[in-house]
Amino acid sequence: MKHLYYIEGLAIYMSQLQTTEERLQDLGIELPAASNPAAQYTNVVIVNGLMFVSGKGPSGSPKGKLGSDFTTEEGYTFARDAAIEVLSVVRDALGTLDRVKRVVKVQGFVNAEPSFEEHHKVLNGYSDLMSDVFGEKGVHARSVFGAVSVRDNLPIIVDSIFQVEEE
Repeated sequence: MKHLYYIEGLAIYMSQLQTTEERLQDLGIELPAASNPAAQYTNVVIVNGLMFVSGKGPSGSPKGKLGSDFTTEEGYTFARDAAIEVLSVVRDALGTLDRVKRVVKVQGFVNAEPSFEEHHKVLNGYSDLMSDVFGEKGVHARSVFGAVSVRDNLPIIVDSIFQVEEE
C-alpha cells in the first residue's frame, strides 16, 4: 500500500513509513535473479561502506544503437530495465535493499550514433526508477557518455555506486 501525503499539491512518499522492499512491491516491480558477470570480474565490490556495481545492461539482451535502431523513448525503457538488473545484483549481495543508505553515483554508457544528442534523456529511465524506489536516497550524481560501441552491442550499460549499511 502506498503511503502518500499531499503537501501543497505535491505527492511525497514518507519513507520512514515504508521500507524500500515494500516500496518496490507497491511499484509492482519483481526483481529477477541477479545476472552473472559477462567476463572475468565480480558484480560488486564493497569498500568502506561503498558498493561499486559493475556495468549492467537491460534484460533480454537487446542489440543496437540509439538514434538508428532505437528511439530515445525505447532507450529510456532500456535504462530502466538496466536499473532493475542493478537492483537485483544489489539485493543479491546485501540480502535486502533496505541496507542501501543512498545511491551515490551513476555512469551511463549509451551505444549511440554520432548524431544522437539525447543521452541524458535515455539515462533518466535509470535515475527515475532509483528515485521511485529509494525516494530522496535515490537522487544521485551522474555522468552519461555516448559510446561508439559497448559489449554485446547493448543499447546502454550503467555502472553505479551505492552507500550501504555494513554488516
